[in-house]
Amino acid sequence: MQSDEALSILKQGAAQIISEAELRAKLGLGRPLRVKLGVDPTSPDLHLGHSIILRKLRQFQDLGHQAVLIIGDFTSMIGDPSGRSATRPQLSREQIAANAETYRAQAFKVLDPERTKLVANGDWLSKMGFEDVIRLNSMVTLQQMLQREDFRNRIDEGHPIHAHEIQYPIMQGWDSVMVQADVELGGTDQLFNCLVGRDLQKHEGQPQQIVLVLPILEGLDGSMKMSKSLGNYVGLAEPASEMFGKLMSISDELMARYYPLLLDKPLAPDAHPLEAKKHLAAAIVQIYHSRTMADKTLEDWNARFSEKRLADADLPEFKSANSDAVSMVVAAYAQAFSTAKSRTDARRLIEQGSVQLNGEKIRDPKATVELKPGQILRLDKTHAVRIG
Repeated sequence: MQSDEALSILKQGAAQIISEAELRAKLGLGRPLRVKLGVDPTSPDLHLGHSIILRKLRQFQDLGHQAVLIIGDFTSMIGDPSGRSATRPQLSREQIAANAETYRAQAFKVLDPERTKLVANGDWLSKMGFEDVIRLNSMVTLQQMLQREDFRNRIDEGHPIHAHEIQYPIMQGWDSVMVQADVELGGTDQLFNCLVGRDLQKHEGQPQQIVLVLPILEGLDGSMKMSKSLGNYVGLAEPASEMFGKLMSISDELMARYYPLLLDKPLAPDAHPLEAKKHLAAAIVQIYHSRTMADKTLEDWNARFSEKRLADADLPEFKSANSDAVSMVVAAYAQAFSTAKSRTDARRLIEQGSVQLNGEKIRDPKATVELKPGQILRLDKTHAVRIG
């Protein structure tokens, strides 16, 4: 494939490339490029936010290039300060090692193992002596580090920046030197860290890496970045039914954002919102599980949440004494789904007509609801229980 044609493919979905001209030149070298992606195992699961970058890395692989996946077992002990308003809690070596094992398995749901070099940055960072660290720090300035927007914001707001946090972008940049990266991928919040890698490579006399950053995926709440710590994520290793159900809970506005980022195609302007959401959820399940599981979860969802078939579905049981509608809804979520709903959330669901008992909408949050065994209580579009 000609470099212009390959560049056209790789540009799709990118938020920024530094620079296109350099990437075109590297693609014309006639050899596989070393394309770096670093992931810090700060939690047990990769999620759909990670998948955007993993799929871009797979795209490079499909064009004949070499993926270098760096498990940040050493950098995880600091925690990336990008986009953070406070210092991350530090993890133990045992926690990091356990999380790293899950990352390795989950990454290959997307990547081609034959074209992936898997390394850990502890292999070189843990062997550095204090003299080495001083030499590395001499390659950057404090002013350069404090240009970061998140650091500037924390200074302006009077929040502390610990000295070890300033080391993070330097260590990530040194990873690029150690693997001699031709390209580094990351989210838009990683731009500063990736550019430090370019600077350090230049200092060491290496060709500078291309930086290709991709959009950040919002979580299920539609506002914050998808994150395990925020609980607004869809894990790549989650059961198909959970993955499907979570995606069915997103807003219509967020669905329009997910289509291009997760499926590489826009949401059709005339698409029916519910059917489009089903298609999105089934497509994601198919990617990370199988076509069979996608069909099964779609069929099960239709059985659970179709008005005509809900009574025949296998629903969790909810046992409760008669109570006001708000208390009933809060208790049903907690007991059947281990989901914490505030009374305000429950009241909103009732007032918008989402809560139904045997198909009849409950409109009054203060109403005393009499429950009988066998009745179906529908809480929202994706949650329903059978009264026990």
